[in-house]
Amino acid sequence: MIPLNIWEHQNAIKTLYSNCVGNICSKHHITRMELDILLFLANNPCYDTATDIIEIRYLSKSQVSASIKLLEAEGYLRKEYSSGNRKTAHLKICGKADAIIRDGQSAQEQFLSVMMRGFSQEEIHTMRQYNGRIRANINSYFKDNSKEER
Repeated sequence: MIPLNIWEHQNAIKTLYSNCVGNICSKHHITRMELDILLFLANNPCYDTATDIIEIRYLSKSQVSASIKLLEAEGYLRKEYSSGNRKTAHLKICGKADAIIRDGQSAQEQFLSVMMRGFSQEEIHTMRQYNGRIRANINSYFKDNSKEER
């Protein structure tokens, strides 16, 4: 049996992404975590809480919390609360972050362009389906193991 090492090039992919977005961080004087949070919120409008970011992106609570505070202080984000629920803060992107998001999304497009060069739309669609299944398996694993720890 040939070993399946689907993430053999994981570090190269991470390095490529960092290369694509690194200039955005320098240009706008923000950290990579701050950029990641802004782009996550812009690209996933149905997920707008710190908990969403932590759970979906598998980031540390302390880093996300600290970065959100800095983004708020700079006027890039604001918190809104639903009536009757002062516990859950919904993160809203402020207009001041528009240029950062535009530059960041452009860098993400560049990254995807490099990664997907030579793939047909059908192949990309199939890859997305497989990646979705892999992600579901990972989420299931963590969910099952967190129950065992209790």
